[in-house]
Amino acid sequence: NITDTLKTLKFDKNTIIVFSSDNGGNVNCMGHVTSSNYPYRGGKRAMYEGGVRSPSFIWAPAFLDSGENDEMIHVTDWLPTFWRLGSLNGKLKPNHPISTLPLDGFNQWDTISQRQSSPRTEFVINIDLEPVRCGHIVPTWALRWNDWKLIIGNGGPPSGWYPAPEVSESCNNPNQSFIELYNIKEDPYEHQNLSHLKPDLVHTLTLRLMEYNSTMVKPNNVGYDPNSKPKLFDGIWVPWLDFKDGKPSVKGVKYVVKEPKQSSDKATDTYEELSKEYYGKESTEVHKSIWLQGNQLKEEDLQQEKCWKDNWEVDNTEF
Repeated sequence: NITDTLKTLKFDKNTIIVFSSDNGGNVNCMGHVTSSNYPYRGGKRAMYEGGVRSPSFIWAPAFLDSGENDEMIHVTDWLPTFWRLGSLNGKLKPNHPISTLPLDGFNQWDTISQRQSSPRTEFVINIDLEPVRCGHIVPTWALRWNDWKLIIGNGGPPSGWYPAPEVSESCNNPNQSFIELYNIKEDPYEHQNLSHLKPDLVHTLTLRLMEYNSTMVKPNNVGYDPNSKPKLFDGIWVPWLDFKDGKPSVKGVKYVVKEPKQSSDKATDTYEELSKEYYGKESTEVHKSIWLQGNQLKEEDLQQEKCWKDNWEVDNTEF
């Protein structure tokens, strides 16, 4: 028991333990509900709250009273928060780069310990120009700003509400729009797309995403390699590139490629339909560019974008 050991060693008065998740539960890549973020919408890989809202807890009995906090805190905030604690608010290392250079994160200790309002008012959820395995198949941009969330492209999949087995409500898989705008405070479960009612806000948030994109480091995504499949190595993850010619050498194992299945969770609006609503000249051009890139990707890359569970088999054995 870690906490009992810390108490025995008298380290508990000077220790903070954090458990933090990277995303919501993976609900639907396996073809059935494998976890539930209900009543929040979506899950891992989605832009919806079930994908981006994740629980954390902190064990720090010498510093914190018991309680809950629902302020806006982003994963990049952990670094400046705990560096400030470890450096006594920078007094131990006043010239350290974390003190002198701009960071994406904020020191959130007062928010956590004193229930103060978060200094953060926005964060980028996604700027992705490539498809995501078992996720969106068009370029997708998303931003949270105060109580609002803008999604351009695909909010999912997964895009529905996936209740746990004991919950009797039905599991819906709604269609998505190319542009979606939600008030997360009033509609945390993302049922009401308000983009057509607030074109000026869509325009403003699109321009904000453009600002982030102008300074973003170019991604270096590596394509999926079928030779990496654990099925080829008796169900074990191995450094497959170490094998001769990058191919597995396990005897008696073959892999076959099935035709990819078309995702049912696609944007249903065409850009021509979308353009009937006016979002402002600059942002409309961005929307059009993203839409055209998405069409190109769907034509050129969809054949290579295979969900490993649904589209790959190895000797009819399960993963």
